[in-house]
Amino acid sequence: MVSRSRRSIQSLLEIRPDAANLKTNGGIQVVSPDTVKVGDQILVKPGERIPLDGDVLEGSAQLDTSALTGESVPRPVRPGDSVLAGMINQSGVLSVTVTKRFSESSISRILDLVENASSKKATTEKFITRFAQHYTPIVVLLSLAIALLPPLLIPGATHAEWVYRSLVLLVISCPCGLVISIPLGYFGGIGGAAKRGILVKGATFLDTLAAVKTVVFDKTGTLTKGVFNVTEIIPANGFTQVQLLEIAAKVEAHSNHPVAQSIRAAYGQPIDAAQVQEYVEIAGHGIQARVEGQAVLAGNDASCIVNRLSMMSATWMEPLCIWL
Repeated sequence: MVSRSRRSIQSLLEIRPDAANLKTNGGIQVVSPDTVKVGDQILVKPGERIPLDGDVLEGSAQLDTSALTGESVPRPVRPGDSVLAGMINQSGVLSVTVTKRFSESSISRILDLVENASSKKATTEKFITRFAQHYTPIVVLLSLAIALLPPLLIPGATHAEWVYRSLVLLVISCPCGLVISIPLGYFGGIGGAAKRGILVKGATFLDTLAAVKTVVFDKTGTLTKGVFNVTEIIPANGFTQVQLLEIAAKVEAHSNHPVAQSIRAAYGQPIDAAQVQEYVEIAGHGIQARVEGQAVLAGNDASCIVNRLSMMSATWMEPLCIWL
């Protein structure tokens, strides 16, 4: 049980970034995050884990923040936005200005709390520890007295008999069931929570959770897995459901967003990437591209309204807007 709990807690260390792409006068240098200073600029490529806290200087991308927040839906970032160590860059290249040293970063503080969770003992653990400090010496001294005094004070008493009785007393009074099982139970609880992605800062918080009567959850990524499905298609302007789904799947062909993945899964047919030109992913809004010569906007209301005007002013033909 102890080894399993330790492995569960140690598995959290996998979210610790191993290297940082430091921008220097000579180009990009791969260094340890510990050596990067505040104010330095680092480059974060698609698929890499952000090594340090900072502000986005250039580029836009979708970030997987589930390791820190539990939120499965990617978070869009653009210049000026803050990013935290431990987030995963899913798309785009980011240039980030470091605002905190690695030892002060969010991921380091989280890992430090989990690694030292056993130092924050619950009230029950503290009581058992104090109890064992007094109880154990008393039992040992009493056992020694039983082994040594009767043979000296009682006529006919033998050392073998009273040593045996003193050992019986030690076995009967051994507090292992209390002294070992209670701390082990808390340690196992922390390890079991870590295995399921729940970070517990100490045993004392497990006791607090036991007294909780109302819990408010963030649905996505906590009660659900963040897996989207197409449930309804509402076409307009003469398009059929099949046509609209096909166009939406093609315009989302290059996106890693969960919504895009659900649209492609609903379409269920191979997509010829050559049919999609001038693809631009607008962080936090959607996608604009040209599909078989047709200008297409796919995203939220703001994306379709703002980018529709910009595309028309840039001599594009009237774009097709798909609200997702």
